[in-house]
Amino acid sequence: MMELGGAAPAGDLIKDVTEAEFMAEVVEASQQVPVIVDFWAPWCGPCKTLGPALEAEVMAAKGAVKMAKINVDEAQMIAGQMQIQSIPTVYAFWQGQPIDGFQGALPASELKNFIAGVIEKSGGDASGGLDDAVAAAEEMLEAGAAIDAAETFAAILGEEPNHAAAYGGLVRAYIAAEDLEQAEAVLNGAPAEISSTPELEAAHAQLELAKQAADAGPVAELKAQVEANADDHQARFDLAQALHASGDAEGAVAQLLELFRRDREWNDGAAKTQLFTIFDALKANDPVVLNGRRKLSSMIFA
Repeated sequence: MMELGGAAPAGDLIKDVTEAEFMAEVVEASQQVPVIVDFWAPWCGPCKTLGPALEAEVMAAKGAVKMAKINVDEAQMIAGQMQIQSIPTVYAFWQGQPIDGFQGALPASELKNFIAGVIEKSGGDASGGLDDAVAAAEEMLEAGAAIDAAETFAAILGEEPNHAAAYGGLVRAYIAAEDLEQAEAVLNGAPAEISSTPELEAAHAQLELAKQAADAGPVAELKAQVEANADDHQARFDLAQALHASGDAEGAVAQLLELFRRDREWNDGAAKTQLFTIFDALKANDPVVLNGRRKLSSMIFA
């Protein structure tokens, strides 16, 4: 099981900064990475709420931003130069200049958005390295380590619940582990905001195909049925499902295209629906998808 992003120690990301250190720890440091500056004081009640919440979000960004904590009672010259009129006040510095800020305590969701906006404005990766973790989990899945992949995808979702690629990956990991019930439960629990993303659509298509595979008949017998009667549409449709279940997506598409050519309206257009399910389950640039879509289009618009 991998660790996500290799987070830097808190001391590297969050520092108490004095007036004498402001130039080095904020202005100069912000040439390389955005620095969030929290102006606070020991007697300030809201500061005691905002400070830890802001620190948590900075840590979650895994090095994409740093944080400087400045006690205004001990840094009155800097507070005056920055025209701090009330606390808590937060500024984000990038390349020596303030690029964003706010006053007062904010809820965690708004702090997360603030940090993400600062990272985006500085040209950084607001995912905090989570995309690298997704790529690593995908490699695990391809190598057959479905359980390890599921654990990694779940850990990513623990940090970013709306990460569509991780959500789709978690569903596919459970499918690979042949736990279709859990895969469906995860898919049904997806946040509404990402339910229609390509990653979730692909996972849904793969789950439907996996369910069909559980009931797929023997390929040899179904081939014999189709060869004996080319107009046995149900046998051809079942053959397509069996071929896909055996790993032959190209063969399945070929049978469905032939069924569509013979009777596109059979069973409420089942051949076309099944073709789109297979296409959605595969990568958009897969040759099976590209060739299949081209042939289907030529039939539809012939």
